[in-house]
Amino acid sequence: MKSIVEMYNIRKEFPGIVANDDISITLGEGEILALLGENGAGKSTLMSILFGLYKPEKGIIKINGTEVNITNPNQACDLGIGMVHQHFKLVHNFTVTQNIVLGMEPKGLFLNLKEAAEKIKELSNRYNLDVDPYSKIEDISVGMQQRVEILKMLYRDAKVLIFDEPTAVLTPQEITSLLSIMKNLINEGKSIILITHKLKEIKAVADRCTVIRRGKVIGTVNVKDSSVTEMAEMMVGRKVSFKVEKNEYKPGKEILNIKNINVMNHRNVIGLKDFSISVKEGEILGIAGVEGNGQSELVEAITGLRKIESGEIIHLGDDVKTLTIRDRFLRGISHIPEDRHKHGLVLDYSLEDNMILEVASLHPYSKRGFLKRDVIRNHAKQIIKDFDVRSGQGEITITRTMSGGNQQKAIIGREIKHNPNLLIAVQPTRGLDVGSIEYIHKRLIEQRDKGKAVILISLELDEIMDLSDRIAVLNGGNLIGVVDATKTNENDLGLMMAGINKGVEGEA
Repeated sequence: MKSIVEMYNIRKEFPGIVANDDISITLGEGEILALLGENGAGKSTLMSILFGLYKPEKGIIKINGTEVNITNPNQACDLGIGMVHQHFKLVHNFTVTQNIVLGMEPKGLFLNLKEAAEKIKELSNRYNLDVDPYSKIEDISVGMQQRVEILKMLYRDAKVLIFDEPTAVLTPQEITSLLSIMKNLINEGKSIILITHKLKEIKAVADRCTVIRRGKVIGTVNVKDSSVTEMAEMMVGRKVSFKVEKNEYKPGKEILNIKNINVMNHRNVIGLKDFSISVKEGEILGIAGVEGNGQSELVEAITGLRKIESGEIIHLGDDVKTLTIRDRFLRGISHIPEDRHKHGLVLDYSLEDNMILEVASLHPYSKRGFLKRDVIRNHAKQIIKDFDVRSGQGEITITRTMSGGNQQKAIIGREIKHNPNLLIAVQPTRGLDVGSIEYIHKRLIEQRDKGKAVILISLELDEIMDLSDRIAVLNGGNLIGVVDATKTNENDLGLMMAGINKGVEGEA
């Protein structure tokens, strides 16, 4: 097989950390090469070097057998390399067409957007992307935004396509569709590098898999000859359990009782309709549903991020619907948010300052209006240790420079350290590797076994079924039903998620 991309002996250093330590990889023509590794292993850094975002301390890059020096993304594009980043680079109030031609505008006075839109439509049809060139980015789904990023590469005639954690923000249906699109791209003569933590996806589409651990290549395997378990062990350096162990379900007193709430969504129409549910001590209540069916409205209503139109939110016997976000937090409601950048972290703060965002004014973190830096630092160090948060400069690391997975582990550590009586975990393992997922699952089960109430919202049906005691299914803002997690299966839940009603076990 002819090599399209060759990277030899790549080394990249950041303050306090060697991100890539003498890494070598090759990508063959017409193949999908998966890069597998834990959070912070150096995968995205390596691809950012190939795309011209970083310059390595040493190493050689060859494209089609010719040595090149890639100093910026425009040069990478000229060499036929395109990249879909984990966090999309789109202007939300621009149309699809405007976003795709951005940076490629012809010299002169006029930009023929109609001609560009026709080319985009032709590419969309050719690769079964189903994208409307005239839609605004803010009006389309996350999955469709990703297709726009793919079209951006195809419009620039990229031959090598890099996907960085492409399924981290997609629904199961969108993931299936994306994997199909990748196969179409390969059939059209493209070559793909896929950065992912998801072993099932590697098995579904990749030809070879290079495993990176702590900045070094552990090995490269043929995917069809390797099991998920073998690849997981290569990635984390130990045996990984895919089975979630938990004690018998013994619910205690009611922690939260939501009665007939109605909540408007961001479009100012009802997003959650006459919704009622309760959560008890020692219970994980899973919320299943395709993204955008009322989950965000539910979480925001409970935490105080969005006001409710009617109904009651009873927490430990009191209606909290008029309380502020802070007052609800002080009552013991903690929230692992879906969007770690928008709602979880202040990216330009240090890690230690992010770990006290909600409690900075409280004892023991401050006294008479002054922060107690030694206490804050020790608190952050404990979270880093307990949750295996990897960062170049420890607790003083600027959070923006950390990998997405390590940012996520820091948020989860912070919220669990608050010792809440109600923990709302939204996509808690999004972007995490199997080792980290195993650990976070244990910590959520630990909360349950300590008598806390946990609400788990996840698009991963496996995660919902493995962790939950009861599962509530949402469709179109309506509660379709609540089922015992031990008495249901993926197929039944899928039918409920599609809006087909189902007998309710335990509560209506």
